[in-house]
Amino acid sequence: MQTEERNTCAQLPRGEAIAQLNDALRTQGKHGVIMVTAGVRDLRGFNPVMLAASLASYAAFDADNDPHGERDFGDMALFGADLLWKIDYYDQDLTFGSPDPADPAVTKRVLTVMLASEY
Repeated sequence: MQTEERNTCAQLPRGEAIAQLNDALRTQGKHGVIMVTAGVRDLRGFNPVMLAASLASYAAFDADNDPHGERDFGDMALFGADLLWKIDYYDQDLTFGSPDPADPAVTKRVLTVMLASEY
């Protein structure tokens, strides 16, 4: 984590700092990991490059799927299936929840893509 990026996050309102860090994971793979369930990987036509592009371009946030403005959940149709994705916040060791999801120095994000039926 670069000092400049951490300082920028510290200057933003908490919700927007979390949203920007979530966007960085979703669009660039930064500050965390992206997991895909076996159910999604087993779909006919599954393509990880297409999935990454769909996550990166996702913009369908609304009051129902993003009530706190943190851009941490979404739904999409891909590979002939209804998919959901969500971001959870852990400590750097992925053992416990993060003490502060707005602080990238103490938070590892996990974005999980799953079938809607797996939620």
